[in-house]
Amino acid sequence: MTAGDVERKQKMKYRNNRNGDPLSILGYGCMRFSMKNGKIDVPKAQEEIRRAYEAGVNYYDTAYIYPGNEEAVGEIMENLGIREKVNIATKLPHYRVKKTEDIEKYFQEELARLRTDHVDYYLMHMLNDVRSWERISALGIRDWIREKKESGAVRQIGFSYHGNADMFKELIDAYDWDFCQIQYNYMDEYSQAGTDGLRYAASKGIPVIIMEPLRGGTLANKLPNEARELISAFPEKRSPAGWGFRWLWDQPEVTCVLSGMNSMEMLEENLKTAEEAEPGCMTEEEQELIRKIREIMNSKMKVGCTGCRYCMPCPHHVDIPGTFSAYNRRYSESYYAALKEYFMCTVLRKDQTSLTNCIGCGACETKCPQHIEIRKELKNAGKVLEPLFVKAARKIVPVFMRY
Repeated sequence: MTAGDVERKQKMKYRNNRNGDPLSILGYGCMRFSMKNGKIDVPKAQEEIRRAYEAGVNYYDTAYIYPGNEEAVGEIMENLGIREKVNIATKLPHYRVKKTEDIEKYFQEELARLRTDHVDYYLMHMLNDVRSWERISALGIRDWIREKKESGAVRQIGFSYHGNADMFKELIDAYDWDFCQIQYNYMDEYSQAGTDGLRYAASKGIPVIIMEPLRGGTLANKLPNEARELISAFPEKRSPAGWGFRWLWDQPEVTCVLSGMNSMEMLEENLKTAEEAEPGCMTEEEQELIRKIREIMNSKMKVGCTGCRYCMPCPHHVDIPGTFSAYNRRYSESYYAALKEYFMCTVLRKDQTSLTNCIGCGACETKCPQHIEIRKELKNAGKVLEPLFVKAARKIVPVFMRY
């Protein structure tokens, strides 16, 4: 470790978990390790993780279903000799658990992949509704968690989430969680768990880990030209990605922000941004810049939904803001991004909240402050978001997950 590395590590900022232990505000999202010849490029990833560790990053996130990822993380941590000096987060694929014994089977497999005897932060992966938690609870997950925490095999228990703020709050209240993980960025203030969910978790003393801080790279590499021009003209010089991270770290409720770093350039830029980040660090002029970027992004959208949720709850369980958020992504980003959000937020759950639940009652339209013709726009969204394979998936998902 060079003198510069030591200095950089000292500059890393930390925010605490529920036990008062420090977590680096920048976390390493291992899912996006570079690939070579169809496999994870372990030597390259190892050098990037070495640099991150030397700079003070102490949170590394993986999951059972990321192909080859847990194995790569385990190999790298062992090669570098830093397993006991960092926090590893991985996830139980609860949707694959069919019987009580499966919980332990998956966990032991993960320990073997990671070459460790414990997981620091263990998440229920994509726990998107309370019914899913009730199902896994009926299979004994609460007793299993208690046993693993007492033995030290699991240090902190949490869940990752894709869905709306209302269900997120129900999940937060369903168990004594140690932490949670949500998708959040300056375009998701009023979609997914959103700012409302973030603050609710924080009000309960639950640390929040952020995923998709740049919306899969959209807020770094795919901003409209008008937004890029605003950033270029702004006196404070930062990259689009830098502004995205700074906006998050400005909020005291954000504990750690994951970044899928797969180059030294990306890593160094994020480290530099993290050095300068504190709660309340953004000036009013900087906040105004983000507001203008958001307005430009919203202008590209199909439906003028602000995600205010005045239309909710829908009596027929349609996630109206979530549907419009996905629909808008079709035009501001990509078809794949739209379908992914729609599927994860409305289909991948027991009580599905897809637009097909709509019966056209119109209750939502009487409450919409934007005066959106919601029923009409839901039909338009259906033409985009409900291709045949999504319709088929809506029928298959409950069978696959055996609720």
